[in-house]
Amino acid sequence: MKAVLCKAFGPAETLVLEEVANPAAKANEVLLEVHAAGVNFPDTLIIAGKYQFKPPLPFSPGGEAAGVVAAVGEKVGHLKVGDRVMALTGWGSFAEQVAVASYNLMPIPAHMDFVSAAAFGMTYGTSMHALKQRAGLKPGETLLVLGASGGVGLAAVEIGKAMGARVIAAASSAEKLAVAKAAGADELINYSDCSLKDEVKRLTGGQGADVIYDPVGGDLFDAAIRSIAWNGRLLVVGFASGRIPELPVNLALLKGAAVVGVFWGSFAQRQPQDNAANFQQLFAWHAAGKLKPLVSQTFPLEQAAAAIDSLGQRKAVGKVVVQVR
Repeated sequence: MKAVLCKAFGPAETLVLEEVANPAAKANEVLLEVHAAGVNFPDTLIIAGKYQFKPPLPFSPGGEAAGVVAAVGEKVGHLKVGDRVMALTGWGSFAEQVAVASYNLMPIPAHMDFVSAAAFGMTYGTSMHALKQRAGLKPGETLLVLGASGGVGLAAVEIGKAMGARVIAAASSAEKLAVAKAAGADELINYSDCSLKDEVKRLTGGQGADVIYDPVGGDLFDAAIRSIAWNGRLLVVGFASGRIPELPVNLALLKGAAVVGVFWGSFAQRQPQDNAANFQQLFAWHAAGKLKPLVSQTFPLEQAAAAIDSLGQRKAVGKVVVQVR
């Protein structure tokens, strides 16, 4: 089969496309024939050796995929050959086939195509867990979403609206904010030409945001924690800016605020029933038209490096997908 390989840690342009042996499913695994694979920010880190997991070299990046079950291990009873599924793989999805632990697979709803399914799991799973389990977002609360035009940011905008929040979308350009507006954002902040803190205070009558969704980190985190409401919750989702911020903890004390970590991958493994319930709701919202994954670009397998680079350079809007078949 063909697979995109990382043979040494480095930038995306060092990835190569090669013929490799087909994987085999172990007893508790499924062999997935990959049709499409989502590109996510961790892909930019894992190929550089900067992610919390370092697969043995060589490996194929790609943390999520959608496709068809080609074979099942002897201990797998809930899936069969021919099933359409979406998978959380960690790595390995930028290939024609990948072996996946059966507990990391979910059936794709009948109304969802492979490209949408490949763009759905990680971003919507992360944002749903963040807003439901970690923030306890309530109807009528104000949700501030940083990096609101990216994959997880747009998912947070849509889910926040579906949960009944007033959503303030923040991004670095008018073009990106237009995408967030189309996803349902109530208010917009262009933080490249104004003070994030001052705009949040203005839009909330001086109260601040009840929940802040931050996949960016860096300077935006510094500004966001200063614009949080009393009893607010700041969700630490990621560090796309490249800088992990440091928190003056007196700011949390003064607002009775909580800074809450979000790690959906571990949540999905430790609390599988809660994760499954989250996805039942997400699929229902998708079927009702409340969630519309935005795939701004698709790349063929041989251009997977360009797909990862577009995300790493923060050029992407919504999701980028590698179309394998």
